[in-house]
Amino acid sequence: MDVIVCVKQIPDPETPAAAFKVDEAAMQVLPAQGISPVISPFDAQAVEAALRIKDASGDGTVNIISLGPDSARDAIKHSLAMGADEGYHLKDDAFEGGDAWTTALALSKAIQHLGVPDVLIFGRQAADWDQGTVGSIVAELLDLPSATVLRAVELNGGSITVSRVVADGFENIDLPTPCVLTISNEFGDPRYPQLRQIMQAARKQVTELTASDLGLDPSEVGAAGSRVQMHALFQPTSDVEVEIIEGDTPEEKAAGLVNALREAKIL
Repeated sequence: MDVIVCVKQIPDPETPAAAFKVDEAAMQVLPAQGISPVISPFDAQAVEAALRIKDASGDGTVNIISLGPDSARDAIKHSLAMGADEGYHLKDDAFEGGDAWTTALALSKAIQHLGVPDVLIFGRQAADWDQGTVGSIVAELLDLPSATVLRAVELNGGSITVSRVVADGFENIDLPTPCVLTISNEFGDPRYPQLRQIMQAARKQVTELTASDLGLDPSEVGAAGSRVQMHALFQPTSDVEVEIIEGDTPEEKAAGLVNALREAKIL
């Protein structure tokens, strides 16, 4: 069974808050010094789901697509080290500054360029902007059935059986192939690449695709084609006032706290 997984490179979610900076004028998140970006954790789980599908089917391929600057190649290489077969990097200045719509448009064209596989897999959302819309937009553009926020995926003959996370539990759905799936954190931990796999992935070639390769005009993608316009990006400020309640005993401190709360009209 052939699978394509779309992955994204993001700032490391473990970046200390003190190292996180925003250029408010440019409305961009500044790279943290000394901290490399990483594959979005949900996308690593999507790669794991694809590899399990391939293992269960006994044949097929797992190919990776990522859109972004040079650093996106690292997300592809990480996926190849996990066990994916081929990597494709959508790299073009025309793609810069895009939104979920333009990203999904470029990805859908790349998928058509490579050939629509049996299954397309995405993380439930990118762990930076947390919008969770690209997979569903790709499904709509390719006119494919989809299921989102999945905790389990199993082959069922010629179809796919999935378990979907909903507000009050789980629901099981059967989908025909080809289909689009988005994987949630409930799926479980992805496999960790071993040194030998990392070295093998480093030697693999990643194919670059530009907007023109995909038949896209620069006006359709990136900032030019965006349907969402950002008006401001900033770090919220948090002013915290601390008052020390004095007292020689716990009882005196408790009484002082009660009085302070009453004066603040909290009690």
